[in-house]
Amino acid sequence: MDTPQISAPPCARAAVSGVIHSNVRHTAGFTVIGNHLAQHRGLSLVAIGLAAHIQSLPEGARIGIKRLAERFPESETRIAAALRELEAAGYLNRSRVRLADGRIVTRTVSYNQPGTIAVAAPATIPRPRPRPRPGPRSRPARGAAEPVAPAPAASPAPSPPPTAPVLVPAPTARTAPPPPLPRPQALTPELQRTAAALLADLRRHAPQLVLSETDISALTPGVVAWLERDTPPDTVRHALTADLPVPLKHPAKLLRHRISTLLPPPLPGMRELEAARPRVVVIPLQNCDRCDRAFRSRHPGHCRDCRTDLPTAA
Repeated sequence: MDTPQISAPPCARAAVSGVIHSNVRHTAGFTVIGNHLAQHRGLSLVAIGLAAHIQSLPEGARIGIKRLAERFPESETRIAAALRELEAAGYLNRSRVRLADGRIVTRTVSYNQPGTIAVAAPATIPRPRPRPRPGPRSRPARGAAEPVAPAPAASPAPSPPPTAPVLVPAPTARTAPPPPLPRPQALTPELQRTAAALLADLRRHAPQLVLSETDISALTPGVVAWLERDTPPDTVRHALTADLPVPLKHPAKLLRHRISTLLPPPLPGMRELEAARPRVVVIPLQNCDRCDRAFRSRHPGHCRDCRTDLPTAA
């Protein structure tokens, strides 16, 4: 009875229907990801994986949409949508920053815990070691060289404080194309010269409206369309130079917008004015054939008193 049953099978491991973890402790090359990200119910799998990839990158790594699309099989559209999901959830913050040399770059901040700000530990300044007090100086033996004290190490020059980056709002995308420039019916040389001179003369009235020859030749047909509609040059000049924004970065684009959107309608001609006026019917004067009395009628004949075909009162 005390002999062990060697042929008996060992105890089987309890069956598990879910996942079984076989974990090995990492000692190098790993990234800590919180369960709030790995098990986030509002993010897609692409966004969760992209957030884990961004948190594993070193400081200063570039994570533009095109660079990520080259690294992963997902398209630029899916990667851009995943980045917007991470921004909405608080795991990512992208802003435009102007550098000291004038260049504008995109700064991306990745948060491993949304809603918190990592506080950098204050730099500890090493305290100088106390110098030992000199004891009674012993005379060196004859022929022995005296020890030379080492020269004090030069302290490094203090680095200038880092300049805070200037945040620039991200440019907004244009939702609709710009309005087309109006086209004149007949681009005559006289109107073309007048419009080009008017555009070149704008800088005398507004110094910020300095246009190149290419801009003047491109905007000339639009101004000709204004002149064709009997618009005086002073009126055109006032419409293009009034209430200019400060600062004005793109004068040619502003003038193109005003020429297209502020174009007045054509003036109506004499025929259009006569057709628009209410007509008044005027009955002409006639002279009676019998008494030569004047009366109004469409046809010549007799006046009311001389007519015999009218019924008489009983």
